[in-house]
Amino acid sequence: MQDNMSGKVYMTAKIHLLNSFTLIVFGIWGYLVGGSFTALIPFSFGLILLFLYKGVKSEDKVIAHIAVMLTFIILIALIVQPLKVALSTGDSGRIFRSSVMVLTSALAMISFILSFMRARRSKRIDN
Repeated sequence: MQDNMSGKVYMTAKIHLLNSFTLIVFGIWGYLVGGSFTALIPFSFGLILLFLYKGVKSEDKVIAHIAVMLTFIILIALIVQPLKVALSTGDSGRIFRSSVMVLTSALAMISFILSFMRARRSKRIDN
């Protein structure tokens, strides 16, 4: 069971890392294409999340909760502003970039939530 749990933690950390890189790369891409400094917001969140990766991977509860909070904030922000604007303008590049960032952020959130649920279940079983 322990090997199975560590594998799932590893997967959560990998999805977190994927989201971090996606936000960094697509944020820079959006800035280079559009020139708007607001495109650097996902980039900034991506850098912070990348910085938190080691703590997420080592299952540090405080760091994991900070990562979840930041992931949730950027997910909501991406849906409310860039994706909404991209869809209204019909710009396929913006739609693609925004959609991929929303997708990876949503996957990271789901992975974190499932990880927290598994930890709670495991804690209940151990007690």
